[in-house]
Amino acid sequence: MAEILDGKAVAGEVVATVKQAAAELISETGVTPGIAVVIVGKDPASQVYVSSKSRKAKECGFHSVQHELGEDTSEDELLGLIDELNRDDAIHGILVQLPLPDHIDSGRVIQTIAPDKDVDGFHFINVGRLGTGELASAFVPCTPAGSMLLVERVRGTDLSGLSAVVVGRSNIVGKPMAHLLLAANATVTIAHSRTKDLPGLCATADILVAAVGRPEMVKGDWIKPGATVIDVGINRIPAPEKGEGKTRLVGDVAYEEAAAKAGAITPVPGGVGPMTIAMLMANTLVSACRTAGREPPKF
Repeated sequence: MAEILDGKAVAGEVVATVKQAAAELISETGVTPGIAVVIVGKDPASQVYVSSKSRKAKECGFHSVQHELGEDTSEDELLGLIDELNRDDAIHGILVQLPLPDHIDSGRVIQTIAPDKDVDGFHFINVGRLGTGELASAFVPCTPAGSMLLVERVRGTDLSGLSAVVVGRSNIVGKPMAHLLLAANATVTIAHSRTKDLPGLCATADILVAAVGRPEMVKGDWIKPGATVIDVGINRIPAPEKGEGKTRLVGDVAYEEAAAKAGAITPVPGGVGPMTIAMLMANTLVSACRTAGREPPKF
């Protein structure tokens, strides 16, 4: 049976490092890491995510600000708020919760955030830094950054000689994950819906990252014996065994089948999910350290 990669435990270690470094930063420089979370509309899932991010920021000792805007907020009003936050020295990280209402251009909004406060890692400047291997100055998107820490727990920081397959080519997870694996010297293939013989390709992977958003798509016979499997998917499916109308969370990997062959695997929930918020806190701390002219901790 595979080693279960406990994202809650690793995220707890990241947050503990953040708390200690934040306390030192505050006491020695007077700079309190500050994060502003902006949400437009009343999307229930977004509300849950924003609340959890704000709670974690306060737990870390951050200055945490939450801006809740109405569904009818105009794009210009939102851009005006971001401009204010860009100029606010007390704010080191700006996060705009996606999705935004249809009348707002999400791409334009994201590119308006100052790159040095873009703790989500979505600005083209940070995308470019990551893509050219400038990891020391880039903000890396939180989900792939957290996934990479889980990979390192099993495989170490040098992945020379290992084959990695990333299933999914999104700008949020798939592409940045591939860049991180490349930077660690893995031989990387990005696969997607149009890839020929996807099961056969996955079966060559020493490290397999599933990020497609399709419940339990990756089957046990797709897994190379001993592979490290990182399941980024979070899918809610019917669970009639729990009662009428009940649901349960599953990943993009058929967990029981895959765990029988893998060397290590992330569960869903409790794997990559907790790492995402932990890395958001880490990115915000790093931004504050840079502002104060201090060397940020390594994660």
